[in-house]
Amino acid sequence: MVRVRLFPILVTIFLIVPIIEIYLLIQVGGLIGILPTMGLVVLTAVVGVALLRAQGMQTYLRFNQAMGEGRLPATEILEGLALLVGGALLLTPGFFTDFIGFICLIPFSRKALIGLISARYNPISNLNMHNVGSKPQGGNVYDGKVIHRYEDD
Repeated sequence: MVRVRLFPILVTIFLIVPIIEIYLLIQVGGLIGILPTMGLVVLTAVVGVALLRAQGMQTYLRFNQAMGEGRLPATEILEGLALLVGGALLLTPGFFTDFIGFICLIPFSRKALIGLISARYNPISNLNMHNVGSKPQGGNVYDGKVIHRYEDD
């Protein structure tokens, strides 16, 4: 099992990302001006929300289809999580977070990102629900009764 130290990662993100955002906003503002820069930031948020809505609906429909077929919708759940993160990043003003947000929202890059994460952390994505509730193949099946015993201490 891979152990991830979350606190140092979060501290790094919360220190470095704002610095990158400020740098990029200053650079782009210097090239095209402040009003076009602000317009571009707003435009990316609007386009991101529209893309999030469309991709979210498609993922929701695939989720329902997988459930209807009795499959575990692991990929759809991961895609939904990526869409959630991407949408939040696109609503955050700045070009760096917009770039990462669009990676999470565009289907081919989202699938590649999920593939990388899946390969690294090996989630349970290849299970299906076809065998849930069915008897095991071969071997003995025993009926039993579970009795809970509560002792007073």
